[in-house]
Amino acid sequence: MAWSNSKIFLALIEDTLENTTAMDLDSDTHKIALFNNSITPDQTVTSANSAYNAGQWATAQEVFEAGQWAQGGVALTGVSSSRSSNVYTLDATDTASGSAADLASVYGGQVYDDTIAAPVADQGICFLYFGGSNSVVNGTFTVVYNGSGILTLTL
Repeated sequence: MAWSNSKIFLALIEDTLENTTAMDLDSDTHKIALFNNSITPDQTVTSANSAYNAGQWATAQEVFEAGQWAQGGVALTGVSSSRSSNVYTLDATDTASGSAADLASVYGGQVYDDTIAAPVADQGICFLYFGGSNSVVNGTFTVVYNGSGILTLTL
């Protein structure tokens, strides 16, 4: 089985509520790394296995191009965290590659915290399914958050 949906890592919720991690979704540096269809994202993995370049998120499955979309992902900008009634949203400015990118078979992305180093460095926040294979040849690859944010939780 491969990509089929977008999810928040449950370890993030548990670690935050239990004060295991001091992740700050508003001010930490977050990145999104792109991946092919050779992985099966799982929201129930441990904190360590939700991290960038760990478990299923091994760089062998990553899609990148030097100077266009960096290995290790592109930093999110304009990150904001908000709550309205019973809906929590983490949002960011749409994330784009350089203008001459060649990226093939991109199925989704992993959003992770690039600031904290302990207890888990580069711990995963969520993964985003892009709806199928996406590619660009000598153009701009953009991850658009559709106004609903990177992740939205209805509580």
